[in-house]
Amino acid sequence: MASAEQVAEEAERREIRDRWLLSAPALIIIFLAATGPLLIVVIYSFLTPGPYGDVVWKFSTDGWLSVLMQRDIFDDTLAFADAHLSIFWRSISLSFYTTVLTLLFGFPTAYFIATRPPKTREVWVFLVTIPFWTNLLIRTFAMQQVIRNEGLVNTALMALGIIKHPLQIMNTDAAILLGMIYIYLPLMVLPIYASMEKLDFRLVEAGYDLYASRWEVLRRIIFPLIKPGVIAGSILVFIPSLGAYVIPRVLGGGKNMMVGNLIELQFGAGRNWPLGAAISITLVVLVMIALLFYVRNASGSEGAHG
Repeated sequence: MASAEQVAEEAERREIRDRWLLSAPALIIIFLAATGPLLIVVIYSFLTPGPYGDVVWKFSTDGWLSVLMQRDIFDDTLAFADAHLSIFWRSISLSFYTTVLTLLFGFPTAYFIATRPPKTREVWVFLVTIPFWTNLLIRTFAMQQVIRNEGLVNTALMALGIIKHPLQIMNTDAAILLGMIYIYLPLMVLPIYASMEKLDFRLVEAGYDLYASRWEVLRRIIFPLIKPGVIAGSILVFIPSLGAYVIPRVLGGGKNMMVGNLIELQFGAGRNWPLGAAISITLVVLVMIALLFYVRNASGSEGAHG
């Protein structure tokens, strides 16, 4: 006859099995919805481009080869695809600068909010989240009205007599950078604020009591304790910046493309779906590398504090 412990273990196993069976349909749908489109893109990247778009079901690695290399139209020799490399470099560099600058602006903003009285913090957080109420495209066009030749910046500078002719900001990398900083700044502020809100500011006061300078307090007390929030904010800014499409299209004028625009070009006017699919998977790999970096650093920070 089964003991009470065996009966309890059997009941627990049955309960766990029932939970998995009940959640199985939803898990299958989520798995297919998440991996199905990605699997299609992976398959397309190993096929041959059709003459008018689409793909020909014939295995080929030209799509992957064309990500970084290009064939000469006369002698079929291979050379680096300078255009693609410059677009990748522009995407990575602009994403990096966006992350750094949003950190420089977002850190003091989060610190300011975290040091306000508890009753007013929610108001400041509310103000930070207001831009999310508006569509990304609308916010991008709003930035366009600020930095265009007849926009707010040039009009103000000319009225003050600082410049005589409008500054050409639109259709440059600087315009894309300004747009991404404006769009993604809240994504940096909120994670840092979430970490800083839990900070025990008595540690900061203790640092000052021990004659530490402000820089030493920031470097040795505040930053190590809020490092997970900084890493999370950096990832939340870097990843969407890397795959940005609307901002470079509107503010860059289509001349300063990033990876997202290159992918759209290959699936559109370029009619080279395998190349577009290969570039898409390359972008996914870059994102996965960034996420792995975040997981490793976040785990290390939690272990150190633990």
